[in-house]
Amino acid sequence: MNFLAHIYLSGEDKLLKIGNFAADSIRGKEYLTYPLKIQQGVILHREIDTYTDTHPIWRQSKKIIVSQYNHYAAVIIDMYYDHFLAKNWNQYSQVPLEQYADEFYQSLIENYEILPSKIKNFLHIMVAENWLVLYQTTEGLEYILSQMDKRSKGISKMRFATKELIENYTDFETQFTAFFEDLKEHIIRFIKTDRFLLKSY
Repeated sequence: MNFLAHIYLSGEDKLLKIGNFAADSIRGKEYLTYPLKIQQGVILHREIDTYTDTHPIWRQSKKIIVSQYNHYAAVIIDMYYDHFLAKNWNQYSQVPLEQYADEFYQSLIENYEILPSKIKNFLHIMVAENWLVLYQTTEGLEYILSQMDKRSKGISKMRFATKELIENYTDFETQFTAFFEDLKEHIIRFIKTDRFLLKSY
């Protein structure tokens, strides 16, 4: 899953959201140097990724585009799924997405000093371009994918990836909806475990 889903699955705690959001920029056991809620956010992020990568529905989605995008297909499917979460946001939250995004950006700014350097490097542009809200439309998603493609120097071909999304839109949306229900249920169980509570470390 990508940024929006990771943040959403963190619940209401601000530091937990930040830890989940920033986890890809925190390597190995480096997370143990952060406040407890950040640590739990990193653990939660890693569990979401592990569960996602092995789920048959997510794999079914990936299979649709893997021949076109090879190992970048996983990232693209995560982006597709964030699009469907943003598009159908009112089914998952009573807080409008624009407000939700603004509140999250503000929490990042308030906790700027503890953010990993990689997050600091793109925070300004993320807020200015309002990435979390851009996910709502295929045009916004295409823009973000194009920016990611530039960072790969065009190798990923992500700038073209909304083509497959539009061609298989209903299938991808159906797959996302079923998968996300499974993921939410899994996370409800996971946050009660000793691993999440850091009692086994």
